[in-house]
Amino acid sequence: MANISVQELKERIDNGEKLNLFDVREPYEYEESNIPGAVNIPLSTVPAHIADWETLKNQEIIMQCKSGGRSGVAQSLLVQAGFTNVRNLEGGIMAWHTLNKS
Repeated sequence: MANISVQELKERIDNGEKLNLFDVREPYEYEESNIPGAVNIPLSTVPAHIADWETLKNQEIIMQCKSGGRSGVAQSLLVQAGFTNVRNLEGGIMAWHTLNKS
Protein backbone atom coordinates (compact mmCIF):
# COMPACT_ATOMS: atom_id res chain seq x y z
CA MET A 1 0.00 0.00 0.00
CA ALA A 2 1.20 3.47 -0.85
CA ASN A 3 2.24 6.24 1.47
CA ILE A 4 2.59 9.98 0.96
CA SER A 5 5.24 12.18 2.56
CA VAL A 6 4.41 15.34 4.47
CA GLN A 7 6.55 17.26 1.95
CA GLU A 8 4.46 16.04 -0.99
CA LEU A 9 1.21 16.72 0.87
CA LYS A 10 2.31 20.26 1.81
CA GLU A 11 3.30 21.04 -1.79
CA ARG A 12 -0.05 19.81 -3.06
CA ILE A 13 -1.99 21.82 -0.44
CA ASP A 14 0.13 24.91 -1.16
CA ASN A 15 -0.68 24.48 -4.87
CA GLY A 16 -4.40 24.57 -4.04
CA GLU A 17 -5.04 20.98 -5.06
CA LYS A 18 -8.42 19.56 -3.98
CA LEU A 19 -7.67 16.46 -1.90
CA ASN A 20 -9.70 13.73 -0.24
CA LEU A 21 -7.87 14.04 3.08
CA PHE A 22 -9.30 12.28 6.12
CA ASP A 23 -8.02 12.70 9.69
CA VAL A 24 -8.91 9.54 11.62
CA ARG A 25 -7.99 10.88 15.08
CA GLU A 26 -10.55 11.56 17.78
CA PRO A 27 -12.42 14.91 17.62
CA TYR A 28 -10.52 16.38 20.60
CA GLU A 29 -7.21 15.64 18.83
CA TYR A 30 -8.48 17.19 15.60
CA GLU A 31 -9.62 20.32 17.47
CA GLU A 32 -6.14 20.75 19.00
CA SER A 33 -4.48 20.83 15.58
CA ASN A 34 -5.24 19.72 12.06
CA ILE A 35 -4.04 19.88 8.49
CA PRO A 36 -5.89 22.44 6.33
CA GLY A 37 -8.67 20.75 4.39
CA ALA A 38 -8.66 17.53 6.41
CA VAL A 39 -12.06 16.08 7.33
CA ASN A 40 -12.26 14.48 10.78
CA ILE A 41 -13.61 10.91 10.61
CA PRO A 42 -12.54 9.00 13.78
CA LEU A 43 -11.13 5.55 13.00
CA SER A 44 -13.96 3.81 14.87
CA THR A 45 -16.47 5.33 12.43
CA VAL A 46 -14.58 4.59 9.19
CA PRO A 47 -16.45 1.29 8.49
CA ALA A 48 -19.76 3.16 8.69
CA HIS A 49 -18.55 5.71 6.10
CA ILE A 50 -17.28 3.24 3.50
CA ALA A 51 -20.64 3.08 1.69
CA ASP A 52 -20.80 6.91 1.68
CA TRP A 53 -17.41 7.05 -0.05
CA GLU A 54 -18.42 4.78 -2.97
CA THR A 55 -17.89 7.67 -5.43
CA LEU A 56 -14.27 7.95 -4.21
CA LYS A 57 -13.50 4.25 -4.86
CA ASN A 58 -11.07 4.99 -7.72
CA GLN A 59 -9.93 8.43 -6.58
CA GLU A 60 -6.94 9.18 -4.39
CA ILE A 61 -7.77 9.18 -0.68
CA ILE A 62 -5.22 10.27 1.91
CA MET A 63 -5.59 9.01 5.48
CA GLN A 64 -3.87 10.79 8.36
CA CYS A 65 -3.61 10.43 12.15
CA LYS A 66 -1.08 11.33 14.85
CA SER A 67 1.82 9.18 13.68
CA GLY A 68 0.55 6.87 10.93
CA GLY A 69 -0.74 3.85 12.88
CA ARG A 70 -4.48 4.50 12.96
CA SER A 71 -4.45 5.89 9.44
CA GLY A 72 -2.70 2.69 8.33
CA VAL A 73 -5.59 0.69 9.78
CA ALA A 74 -8.08 2.95 7.98
CA GLN A 75 -6.10 2.53 4.76
CA SER A 76 -6.28 -1.25 5.10
CA LEU A 77 -10.05 -1.13 5.72
CA LEU A 78 -10.61 0.86 2.53
CA VAL A 79 -8.30 -1.32 0.43
CA GLN A 80 -10.15 -4.42 1.68
CA ALA A 81 -13.40 -2.73 0.62
CA GLY A 82 -12.09 -2.33 -2.93
CA PHE A 83 -10.72 1.22 -2.89
CA THR A 84 -7.86 1.44 -5.38
CA ASN A 85 -5.79 4.50 -4.42
CA VAL A 86 -5.59 4.95 -0.63
CA ARG A 87 -2.45 6.58 0.76
CA ASN A 88 -1.23 6.91 4.34
CA LEU A 89 0.51 10.10 5.51
CA GLU A 90 3.97 9.06 6.70
CA GLY A 91 4.52 10.24 10.27
CA GLY A 92 1.05 11.78 10.57
CA ILE A 93 0.39 15.16 12.19
CA MET A 94 3.61 14.86 14.21
CA ALA A 95 5.67 14.87 11.00
CA TRP A 96 3.45 17.63 9.60
CA HIS A 97 4.23 19.86 12.60
CA THR A 98 7.95 19.12 12.33
CA LEU A 99 7.89 20.18 8.66
CA ASN A 100 5.80 23.29 9.30
CA LYS A 101 7.63 24.71 12.34
CA SER A 102 9.35 27.40 10.30
